[in-house]
Amino acid sequence: MTRFTKLAVAAVVAGLTAGSALAEELYLPNLAYRTGPFAATGIPLMNGQADYMAMLNARDGGIGGVMVNAEECETGYSTEKGVECYEKTKGQAIVTQPWSTGITLQVLPKSNVDEIPILASGYGFSPMMQGETFQWAFNTPGGYWDAADMIIQYLEGQGSLEGKKIVHLHLDHPFGKEPLPVLEQLAEEKGFELVPIPVGLKEMQNQSAQWLQIRRERPDYVVMWGWGAMNAGAVTEAVKTKFPMENFIGVWWAGHDADLRLVGEAGKGYKSISWSIPNLDAPVYADVQKHVIDAGLSKTDAEEMKGVFYGRGLLISAILAEGVISAQKHFETDVIDAKQLRWGLENIDMSEARIEELGLTGMIAPFKTSCNNHTGHSGGWIMEWDGEKFVQASDHLTPNIESYRALAAESAAEYAEANAPWPVNEDCAATN
Repeated sequence: MTRFTKLAVAAVVAGLTAGSALAEELYLPNLAYRTGPFAATGIPLMNGQADYMAMLNARDGGIGGVMVNAEECETGYSTEKGVECYEKTKGQAIVTQPWSTGITLQVLPKSNVDEIPILASGYGFSPMMQGETFQWAFNTPGGYWDAADMIIQYLEGQGSLEGKKIVHLHLDHPFGKEPLPVLEQLAEEKGFELVPIPVGLKEMQNQSAQWLQIRRERPDYVVMWGWGAMNAGAVTEAVKTKFPMENFIGVWWAGHDADLRLVGEAGKGYKSISWSIPNLDAPVYADVQKHVIDAGLSKTDAEEMKGVFYGRGLLISAILAEGVISAQKHFETDVIDAKQLRWGLENIDMSEARIEELGLTGMIAPFKTSCNNHTGHSGGWIMEWDGEKFVQASDHLTPNIESYRALAAESAAEYAEANAPWPVNEDCAATN
């Protein structure tokens, strides 16, 4: 046997061994962004997600006794790099977590071919709520149309919106434009004027032009769909131009503690909708501290841990883990594949009792998913900056799904037609 033959045989054996090892783990990769202009918001989210999975590995031996491999592939929030990471990981992955609406839109057409579920918790293409059309995509527990509806609900609770003017300050990116169909529909229904003001990727840190326009428009409210450096830039400009912060409200990705700490007391009154609450008394925090942080397995710090985004990261991994557990129980196997995980994500029952059992008390509202309902629509709360931290400032809000169900169905049908042939699951019940 020649040296090259020996090397070839060794490579085959190594490949078989590696394949066997991979078969005994749950490969749940994350398309992370710890670098680039969105790193400030990405890091606490990624830390929360990683720490929850590390806790499950250390405390429980994984999920169902199978260790989790939650490795990250760095995208820098770049759509191009995100697609590269997707292609790199899809061979063994049983889920993909794009972490960008732009990346989600790029991998969405691949989902029916590759048959890997997309978990885009709280982001992505809102019509993904229609599970019969988007069989492999989940934006559990809430989509951007849910967020837009709840924000308008809250503002209307402060008084009629008839004749009012609302600026939609948004990142000039698929993410920022995503809520426009529902906001436009609500503007027509409730009689307010909607003024979209985009912020380019190169303008995120210097929004003087946008805030000059806001001063000229003199809106009653500013609703912000911001992310990363854009949020800090907007909050700083709002304070500088003396915009009343109590009339400034953002999507759940614009409610990051570190952004508001830049202005401190001057930011008091700023709000954001949120599907999560960082309840530091929830048992999960103690378990993470004991099994992960004290063991030197975390990249977080005490300040970050208290924030909204770290807690949300914990919840996103908890939702994914619930999908895995649901599939393991149904298919009576601990090592599941991507198709089985899709079923699991369609059959999550995050009841109050289950939330408490998981140690997530007070952090998220109950929700259920189904074959047709890939969002869950858990609702959320208004969080308000008190000068030092975000605090709950409203009762639980739930989205008026019926008001945009037809819009979602229409958008889903248009997407399917534009990407034909597009398989639709006709067996799904027509309820959300």
